[in-house]
Formats: sequence, structure tokens, C-alpha cells
Amino acid sequence: MQTTTATVRLLCAAIALAAAALLGGCNRGPVAKAPPAQELSETFHDFGNYEIHFNALRTDTLTPEIARTYGIQRSTNRVMLNVTILHKAADHAPRKPVNGTVQVDAYNLNGQLKNLEMRRVSEGEAIYYIGEVSIAGAEILVFDISVTPDGESEPFKVKLKREFYSS
Repeated sequence: MQTTTATVRLLCAAIALAAAALLGGCNRGPVAKAPPAQELSETFHDFGNYEIHFNALRTDTLTPEIARTYGIQRSTNRVMLNVTILHKAADHAPRKPVNGTVQVDAYNLNGQLKNLEMRRVSEGEAIYYIGEVSIAGAEILVFDISVTPDGESEPFKVKLKREFYSS
């Protein structure tokens, strides 16, 4: 009986060793690498009495309802830029969205200009400006954003740089 138990243990150990060797060889082929993580750049900038908030994302991340409501084309090869102008009335008072002029120059690292027209959207008290641009493959886009709140004479300028992947 002890010989049978020893034989079964030996056989189980051999099977486990063989399985480990076989499974260990499964990852020897080419390994697909995920795109590198991108450093998160700032998404707002303080200009004294104003804050400018901005962000860019692929439009396929929007829900179909949101895209339909705002006339945005959902796609893996389209990016939406969103800009908001907030006025700071007092130190601890809530910031209030305000109207202004938003102009954006968008380009990739090859210097190719991207057509991007910003449009004003209001929803209740919220006011923001959105624009869409197309991308191809892996592209790093630079958005030079110029914002002039109503009543101000000089524009506030910010830059947003993000990497996007289309499929």
C-alpha cells in the first residue's frame, strides 16, 4: 500500500512539473505591448479672477445620448476638446461659468494643423466650449488655447498636450 501511495505522489509531482514546464513556454512568442502611459498634464489654469478648465478625450468614450444631444460624432478616431471659463467672485464663493471667446490651434508633433472650430454650449447655468478634431493612429495633439472672458481685453493662453490612439 505504501508503494502505491509513493508511486501516486511521484506521478502527481511529475505531472505538476511537466505542466509547469509546458505553461512556462506559452509566453515565449512576441508579446503585444500596451501603449505607454502618458503623464497627466494639468486640466485647469488659474488667471487671478478666472480659472480656465480644459480637457480632451476620444469621442467614443461619450455615451450615445450625450453625443446625440450635443451633435458630436462618436468615433475612435475623433477627439473632443472641452473648455470652460469660470469667474472667481470671492475666496470661498463658488466659481461661476461666464461667456467669452475661445480660439484653439490644434496640431500634431509633425506640425500638421488640425481643423478645430469651437462652439458654445450652455446647459442651465453651465457654459462650455467644445470642438472636435480627427486623429489617425497614434498621435500626440497639442492644443494652443486662447480664452478671452467677456469684459476682458487680453486673452488667457494655455497649452494642452495629449496622446491619443485610434483603432
